Formats: sequence, structure tokens, C-alpha cells
Amino acid sequence: MAKEKVLNEFILHRSEHNPLISPTDFPGGIADSVMNCGQVMHEGKVVLLVAVVYRGRYNGAEAGIHVATSEDGIHFDINPEPLCKPVDWAPGWKEMDRWVIDPRLTKIDDTYYIMRPGQCPGGPVALLEKTKDFKTLEYMSCVSLPANRVPCLFPEKINGMYVRFDRPYAVKNTPQGGIWLSYSPDLIHWGNHKPVLMPWGAFYGLKVGPTPPIKTKDGWLEIFHGVWRNCANDRYSLSAMLLDLEDPTKIIGKMESWILTPQADYERLGNVNNVVFACGAIADEEKDEIRVYYGAADEHVCLATGSLSELIDACKKGL
Repeated sequence: MAKEKVLNEFILHRSEHNPLISPTDFPGGIADSVMNCGQVMHEGKVVLLVAVVYRGRYNGAEAGIHVATSEDGIHFDINPEPLCKPVDWAPGWKEMDRWVIDPRLTKIDDTYYIMRPGQCPGGPVALLEKTKDFKTLEYMSCVSLPANRVPCLFPEKINGMYVRFDRPYAVKNTPQGGIWLSYSPDLIHWGNHKPVLMPWGAFYGLKVGPTPPIKTKDGWLEIFHGVWRNCANDRYSLSAMLLDLEDPTKIIGKMESWILTPQADYERLGNVNNVVFACGAIADEEKDEIRVYYGAADEHVCLATGSLSELIDACKKGL
């Protein structure tokens, strides 16, 4: 009998139901990948904005973002029609938004804002859209120049300004990228850019990327992905840091290790091997729980959960 593989988990623990959503679960059998998802609680349900890469073009797109909802956080109903689909945001440039993936979802007041990449020569830009009901969507603006891969919004203003994380590249052919912070009076015009985290860690020597920060009494909890490149391939892992509530450029605690790294077969083998990738997290301070719905190997949606206080403490201790 083959020996069962024991996973080396740290703070975040994989759901026994993983993978929660796979391409074969998508209605119509048109999905090649069902992966990286924005996530939030809405009207008592878990809502995921799932990136779906189609087997061929679907309504003229190569990928779209679909709403998946769940009462128990495990079993999801998927809308077969995309919420986010290609937008003619740059008239005359029809191919600028065919790759609709990787949404970062943030609730500010009664509105849910979606940051996602638009694919352009020179690298991706950041497109901003909004919804209140996950049924209708309003396009707002292109809010960054290329190449800016994974911008995401803070859930409230700080000192009267909207705040976001960015992950720019130096130039197109330089994949290394760090996390920066910027400010805006209106969500459209951004400036006062400052660096926060550079890719100089033990498991993220190539690049790092942010998710929408979570406000806690101890500070802004930030789940980020880090990429390590070796002679064989890249490895995408997840980790966390804690930022000052008034000045989130100040790191007041940061882990030096990962909280989730590719080990399960569905994370190590897929459309892109050795990937765990998060676009957000859901925290519940009353239950002392953090849930991370993540993409595995650019093919599945999975879930890992852990203690919120344990994660914050690990950031403070620099574990």
C-alpha cells in the first residue's frame, strides 16, 4: 500500500473538500480553468468572483469572471454568464481586454469595487468596476499605466484618501516586482506612490503581490503571494504581514515563512504547476477565523482556513 503523503501545513489548513471548484463543475463544459477569485461575504453568503479561462472563445472572450455563491462556504452555485467580461474601454483597441481574470474585490460603504487587469502591449493595466448586487456591473475607468499587475483597494479611506496597493514592474522584460502604495481623492486619480515590500525574501526572490487588506484591531492584515524561481520552475506561495492602521507603509510585523505553499497534488500539478494564488481572504474576528479561497495550479478553486489571532501573532513574531 502506498504511503499517504503528509502535508507540512503552517497556520492555514486545507479543506478536506478540496478542490471545491474544478473545470468540470462549470456549467456547459466550456471551462479549461476555474481559479483565482475575489471573495467577500454578501447577504450572509460567501460570494466568489471566479476567474474562468474558457476552452475556446466564449462570447468573444478568452476568459471571464463569474459569480459563485455558497450558503456553507463549501458547495457553490456558479452563474454561467460572466459578471465581468471584455469592456471597450479603449475605443479602437479591441484586443485590450480579452483576458478577464484575477479580480481583487473590496467593499467600501455599500459598494463592491473590482480591480482587475486589462491586457495591453507593455503589460497589464488596472481596470476598475463596481457593483452593489453582483448582478449588474458598472465600468469606471482604467486607473493605471502598464505594467501594473495586481492593484487592490483598502476597504476604507485613511486620512481622507482612498488607498490601494500596486505591483508595478520596472520594465516589461523585468519580471521582478514589489508592492507599492498609492493614494487617491476619487478612486480614479492616483499618486503619492511609496514602496512597501520588495521581493527580497527567502521564498519570494522574484516578485510579490498583494490582496485587499483586512482591518483588525492590531493593524492591517495583508495576505500576499511570493514567487521563488529556481533552475526548474517558479513556485507561488502565500504569506502575511501586519501594517500600521494610520500609515500602512509601516510594516509592524511580517512573517519570514510561508503560510501555504504548493504541496498537495492539485497545487503541484495543473495548467501551471506549483501555484497557490490568492486574490483575497475573509476574516471573522468573533470566530477567530480566516478563510482563504485560492487558486491551485491555475486550474481549481480551493480553501484553506486558520486562526486569525494565530496569523496576526505570527506576523508580530516574524515566524
